[in-house]
Amino acid sequence: KEMIKMVRGEAGIKALLGTTDMRLVEEQLKNGDKEAELIYSAMAYKVAKAIGGMATVLNRDLDCIILTGGIAYSEYIGDIITEMVKTIAPVVIVPGEYEMQALASGAVRILSGKEEAKKY
Repeated sequence: KEMIKMVRGEAGIKALLGTTDMRLVEEQLKNGDKEAELIYSAMAYKVAKAIGGMATVLNRDLDCIILTGGIAYSEYIGDIITEMVKTIAPVVIVPGEYEMQALASGAVRILSGKEEAKKY
């Protein structure tokens, strides 16, 4: 249980910068914290790399890339990722952690005939 807690809640940005609150990290960036900038840039790079990797194996043209969840609240990281992946597809940033609600809403639109299902 300790290992799971450590990996899920104490790793990543929290382990490196002591917080998971991206507003605090962005405050560090505004104050010129070079370590925070390096870590944040590395995180953006890893996200962009994962998007690029998925784009190649999906074997389809992408309609868009959607950044959502907590990371999407950060304009700074959103801009970095967008710059890195914008040649793959347009990037849409939807702040929030309501992915399941968005999926359910999409299903309702398809089932009610308001939208056509896309096949991937």
